[in-house]
Amino acid sequence: MNKKTTIYDIARALGITVSTVSRALNNVPTISEATRQLVLAKAKELNYSVNKIASSLSSGKSNTIGVIVPTMQIHFFAEAVHSIEKELKKHNYSLLLYQSNESYTDEVNGVKTLLEAQVDGIIASLSLETQDIAHFQEVIKQGKCLIIFDRTHQDIAAPVVKLNDFEAGYLAAKHLIEQGYKKIGFITTNKEIAIFQDRFSGFEAALKEADLPQLDELIVKGELSIEAGIKGTEQILKSSVKPDAIIGGDDFTAVGIIQALKTAQINIPETGVIGFANQTFSSFITPTLSSIDQQANKMGEECAKLFLQMVKQKDPYEDIQQVVLDPILIKRKSTCRIDK
Repeated sequence: MNKKTTIYDIARALGITVSTVSRALNNVPTISEATRQLVLAKAKELNYSVNKIASSLSSGKSNTIGVIVPTMQIHFFAEAVHSIEKELKKHNYSLLLYQSNESYTDEVNGVKTLLEAQVDGIIASLSLETQDIAHFQEVIKQGKCLIIFDRTHQDIAAPVVKLNDFEAGYLAAKHLIEQGYKKIGFITTNKEIAIFQDRFSGFEAALKEADLPQLDELIVKGELSIEAGIKGTEQILKSSVKPDAIIGGDDFTAVGIIQALKTAQINIPETGVIGFANQTFSSFITPTLSSIDQQANKMGEECAKLFLQMVKQKDPYEDIQQVVLDPILIKRKSTCRIDK
């Protein structure tokens, strides 16, 4: 195996000091342009690459930020990560991405791994299993920048970027009510995650405002997936009360709802279906799926902006900000039985 080139090798080859090589590679102004170009040329010739971890240990900065998301299979998270990377790249930051796969244990390991990699900060969205937040408290304790987005936790004393999820649930239910639906079901998660609880609270508020009852037989709390949407709908259809609309906790769950309704030969949108996240597939399935857009791009941009502010402060937590974005209702054929 070939030995990796170090700055000592470059210094030896050029007959100059190691400190001169280091200053030239780091663009220190006291080094002449001629010397800098000489060092860069020799570094390229010897296939030298910067050891970022070693560099971060000496400078206290790695120009790398860690991002933890539940899964990249959900378009919302993929879009948010893309936006974070796009913004931070303008400021010479690289991303290390870690997927928790909705596992608390994997999330804890992700934080540990990123801290060991000497990242300058972590931007994270919590897994469905996360209740204990000690691993995020450790990030704050170490003085690293921490930003929580989308799935948040009230006890994490760090900046937050999130959707107004109460309004999102309210918008979804209000749209159904305006389309003439009255017996509205809801299939969502049983996990104690704030965004899902807030959406359900918004749903309840819209029903109350319209003087419509919340029908417990039409509420299913379990998992969020296509399979959960199918099983939840089958359970609802067996109840004594027949729904005329069902809200899915996310777009995948809503797809399962549509599939189960089709299997039962129930017409859509005579029975309406709406989800959350505005996944790419929502506009391509039959019927097209109404959804609540969570502004993934904007959320990623705001995360990057907060990080760039925090990293300039002596105490990154001297001004803890919360950015709340408005949900956007996307009307499609799955709910439009009046506006056809």
